[in-house]
Amino acid sequence: MDGIIATNTLLPLSPSDDDLTQRLREFVQDKDAFAPNTWRQLMSVMRVCHRWATANNRTLLPMSPEDLRDYLSYLQSIGRASSTIGTHQSLIAMLHRNAGLVPPSTSPLVSRAVKKINRVAVVSGERTGQALPFRLSDLQKVEAAWADNQSLQNMRDLAFLHVAYSTLMRISEVSRFRVGDVMRAEDGRIILEGSWTKTILDTGSLVKALGSKSSAVLTKWIVASGLIHEPDAFLFAPVHRSGKVMVVTDEPMSTPALKSIFTRAWEAAGHTTTAKPNKNRYRRWSGHSARVGAAQDLARKGYSVPQIMQEGTWKKPETLMRYIRYVEAHKGAMVDLMENNEE
Repeated sequence: MDGIIATNTLLPLSPSDDDLTQRLREFVQDKDAFAPNTWRQLMSVMRVCHRWATANNRTLLPMSPEDLRDYLSYLQSIGRASSTIGTHQSLIAMLHRNAGLVPPSTSPLVSRAVKKINRVAVVSGERTGQALPFRLSDLQKVEAAWADNQSLQNMRDLAFLHVAYSTLMRISEVSRFRVGDVMRAEDGRIILEGSWTKTILDTGSLVKALGSKSSAVLTKWIVASGLIHEPDAFLFAPVHRSGKVMVVTDEPMSTPALKSIFTRAWEAAGHTTTAKPNKNRYRRWSGHSARVGAAQDLARKGYSVPQIMQEGTWKKPETLMRYIRYVEAHKGAMVDLMENNEE
């Protein structure tokens, strides 16, 4: 196989197409222009697409509209969700654009195939999955459950849950906070000065304020862990089984380690069984649960969509509406008309 583009990426390229090979090498060299998760998704899609192309004697790059149509149909045939298929289509187009090629998805042939895939998915009952919400009442239950066990791990987990819920940030974003990002307002409450999120990427800082309770919980963790003397350390650090906090400055806690916090919280809140699975996922709280729960709590309290979007750094209203669609269901004009009809 020709065309080794990166240590973890293999693309079949024609040996004679030196220009294409060079453009792909430049693309890989500039991969830091993209979010790490986007790059990981691209690598994953390319591996799946490469296996399919090899098995079916198709061309991966450039990919013809006919081959892309067949590939997307193949994904649906093996049970991939329409949202996942859409991600594959977008990333294949992204690869073609950065290779200086016309994306095959611009063809009406592919557009019709995608419409068919989406229509079949909806008619067959497919629904967009959503993480189980971790709401304020859940946070209070977990806090009460851990009140008699003030281990460093529980202190850290509770502080993490408070920050994740209060800021509506993704867990990977919360994990990037360092001790030096903690500032105090005049009344003693904490202000967190972050760097960037998935949707906010600029040189200006991202400021998130915590309420009195969350500030107290986070302060307790910082002091008890000794991290108060380590401004360059990540705010949420691993706790060794011996009970010692590990001061880490190079890499934040891993995603599995962060998700395990929600698993322990689920058990602490008294949930002995898993919820009804949604698309074979979301059986219990996950890394996105605090973000979902906080958005729903804000909607229930009557805060406007623009206000909630600002808190959660959403750029598109439709993205937020997927989180609060059930909360907002009875706020429509028709329901209001029927329930306030005086005739």
